[in-house]
Amino acid sequence: MARNSEKAMTALARWRAAEMGTLKAKDRRPYLVTECDDLQEAEKWRMQIIREISKKVSQIQNAGLGEFRIRDLNDEIN
Repeated sequence: MARNSEKAMTALARWRAAEMGTLKAKDRRPYLVTECDDLQEAEKWRMQIIREISKKVSQIQNAGLGEFRIRDLNDEIN
């Protein structure tokens, strides 16, 4: 278990990093394909979408889910 002084140092380090601007802001996925000009970035977004879809498809194949949850997942995929 972490000591209070260790917790305080972690919080202080996070605050200091935020003040210095070293924390990286999360990138948002572009809504339109034409908004992305970099091939590596486009591949990153493509792989993220494929991961999300495959995760939801595997959840749909779960026999224990109810009909409404399956419909919701299907709507999210589409």
